[in-house]
Amino acid sequence: MRLVTWNVQCGKGCDGVTDLARIVSVAKSLADADVFCFQEVSDHFAALDSGTDQSVALSALLPDHQPVFRPAVEAVDSEGRAHRFGNMTLSRLPVLQIAGHLLPWPRINAPRSMRRMALDVTVQAAFGPVRIVNTHLEFYSAAQREAQIVRLLDLQEEASTNPLASSAVHAEPYGSQTLAASSILCGDFNFDVTDVQHRLLHASRRPGLNYRDAWEICRPGQPRQPTCGVHDRTQWPDGADCRDFVFVTEDLASRVRHIEVDQATSASDHQPVLIEIAD
Repeated sequence: MRLVTWNVQCGKGCDGVTDLARIVSVAKSLADADVFCFQEVSDHFAALDSGTDQSVALSALLPDHQPVFRPAVEAVDSEGRAHRFGNMTLSRLPVLQIAGHLLPWPRINAPRSMRRMALDVTVQAAFGPVRIVNTHLEFYSAAQREAQIVRLLDLQEEASTNPLASSAVHAEPYGSQTLAASSILCGDFNFDVTDVQHRLLHASRRPGLNYRDAWEICRPGQPRQPTCGVHDRTQWPDGADCRDFVFVTEDLASRVRHIEVDQATSASDHQPVLIEIAD
């Protein structure tokens, strides 16, 4: 099973050009992935997408993948038009369940911030159902980010201590709920690997299955490949660091075979990350 996660910055490259076709081409050149997880997908925010729905465009560019887009921000203007911004997961594996979790947004010393969410898509992998949690945490406020991390840990504890398997026939909602214990958590976390918030996730000791950093599993002791600021010094004046991660639950740790960062592309201000998990 191959998964690529990438903060695509609404398709805007370091050259200032917005090009979703380039984004998909680069992502597919890294891997013909079973699952693509994109962050920063815009729908009719003129400054970001020139007034288009990027979720529709990405769906068309990956026609063999089932698209799931959920906004963290959804506003409606005076003419009734929706303006949305959020995360998108596209899966070639069968999709069993979809949940969109709005993450905490405490207004604590945060003059600039926005609502964040986690897109939770359960897919049928060869080894069983797995929840792909695609997220993008707050940039400006560490306090908000920590509250969001705690919520992600709560969701994983809930799922892995009380999993559910839906019936084959979806006749009514009570019997149509799949809650997989296994999970892959990925996205732009907006903390560096040296940050205590990384340890909050990687070293969690909750009941059930805990998350572990796939890089630490697969490449222990090896220097991190930076995931942002590699090509863009305007937004990242302090230089490159690692803010994009893939975490897997403990039961999947032995299946992690490979993880890498595409260092070459400048199609976004972030770099795509690939993980391979054995069937």
